[in-house]
Amino acid sequence: MRTLFVSLCLLMAGETPILAADDSGPRLLDHQTIVKAAPAAAAPTSSSIRIDVNMALVPVTVMDSAGRSVMGLSRENFRVFDDNEQRPIIAFGTSDGPISIGLIYDCSRSMTDKFAIARQAPVNLFEQLNPEDEAFLITVSDRPALRQDFTSDFSQIQNTLLFTHPMGTTSLVDGIYMGLQQLKKAHNPRRALIVVSDGGDNNSRYTLRDLSNLAAESDTEIFSVCLYGNPQSDEEVNGPALLNRLAQMSGGLNYMITNVNAMKTTFGKIGVTLHHQYMLGYYPSPSVPSGKYRKIKVQLLLPEGIQRLRVYSRSGYYAP
Repeated sequence: MRTLFVSLCLLMAGETPILAADDSGPRLLDHQTIVKAAPAAAAPTSSSIRIDVNMALVPVTVMDSAGRSVMGLSRENFRVFDDNEQRPIIAFGTSDGPISIGLIYDCSRSMTDKFAIARQAPVNLFEQLNPEDEAFLITVSDRPALRQDFTSDFSQIQNTLLFTHPMGTTSLVDGIYMGLQQLKKAHNPRRALIVVSDGGDNNSRYTLRDLSNLAAESDTEIFSVCLYGNPQSDEEVNGPALLNRLAQMSGGLNYMITNVNAMKTTFGKIGVTLHHQYMLGYYPSPSVPSGKYRKIKVQLLLPEGIQRLRVYSRSGYYAP
């Protein structure tokens, strides 16, 4: 059997859950999630976990009630179910390896009064990234456009946004679709999209079904920053539902913001989350036919005295 080395940082001390005196006894927190087969191998390190190509890897984010990433949990705190069948967790660690990020920025006319602040917000994300991380920028108006290809010099993205002016309609679905395609060229096995928009789509060629199918096949977490203030059209009313659906199915998070000034803090939170995740590895049942969609559920077993936590991961995958 051919073997891969996937670099996973061993579990180490980090932000710990806040204790709550009124919580007692273990509790199980359910969350529907998707996983694809193991991503491409990263360079082996002394903390690498040896796995083979048949292992499924599940990136998992755990947060407390204040939206802070929770670290310090062990393998015994997690359970994984593949189509309702519990599977043993074979590999476990925290994932802080290099990541490739796509920024999908709504630059349509409706963003005009928000863009002066919105263009500055990614600085807070970039401050949380590592030198080995990379990012690209796609802007969305009448048509999506790749404005900055993969780079680890994040000032190039900032400079591009500085000279970008909102105009036109919103081809948001096309922009996210383009971002998922662009991530196929990423140099890192861990991948994420961050979508920034104040509403829905009104000018895309691809359908939501097209986008959902591509997202289900992709090994990408989708985070969204939705500026939701005073919606004026059906597209703006339905926009949050679109972004929330993509975030849920991919294991990302959807941040609803009513004040554009909160964008900087939100970008910082996303940056912290991307480098404070767990990675669970397990073997799916060998009898699963190729191409079949599999639902996955991750349960979190909480020790006595720990407050309620939330767990986020993908909602399903297509068997390879």
